[in-house]
Amino acid sequence: MQVPVITLDNGSAGEIDLPEALFAAEPRSDIMARVVHWQLAKRRAGTHKVKGMGEVSGTTKKPYRQKGTGNARQGSLRAPQFRTGGVVHGPVVRDHGYSLNKKVRRLGLISALSQKARDGKLVVLETAAAANDAKTGQLAKQLKALGWTSALVVDASVDEGFGRVIRNLPHVQVLPTVGANVYDILNHDVLALTRAGIEALKERLS
Repeated sequence: MQVPVITLDNGSAGEIDLPEALFAAEPRSDIMARVVHWQLAKRRAGTHKVKGMGEVSGTTKKPYRQKGTGNARQGSLRAPQFRTGGVVHGPVVRDHGYSLNKKVRRLGLISALSQKARDGKLVVLETAAAANDAKTGQLAKQLKALGWTSALVVDASVDEGFGRVIRNLPHVQVLPTVGANVYDILNHDVLALTRAGIEALKERLS
């Protein structure tokens, strides 16, 4: 499939042939949902923790004798029915991540790329670079002229100057090809790929 190539100044830079196997496949929403769930589960810290009955501070003495008081028998003030007692079946420190088949992850990324191409939200840039003295305001004007309010730029490797000027723009992100993922692609309105980024994606997904 032939796609026009533009510059950041919205100028024409020819055309590029995108492989249909990567950009014209039938998007699988179920696969994309699985990959996004896997990504979000992996990034969870899992540091939530509450104290159980054996961890809360308090006496180990039996509150009162077993029989003859008319009250229900009690063995410890650390029991969960008391205000200062431990929590039953509360959250503990753990890893929320789980394994997902590599073929499923690959299909999810292809589906996300194809979905953007189908929706007309896929843009190919000649290059994503900026001079060392470039300013964020200048890039913001260029993106506004392009009509981008939420965009993900994917390049083979992030240019240092471009990464510096783009990091303060809200809803605009730049990633290297190795970091391209389903969640970030779907979480932005426009997906902008550079020529070098497309070649790197072909190599990664081949």
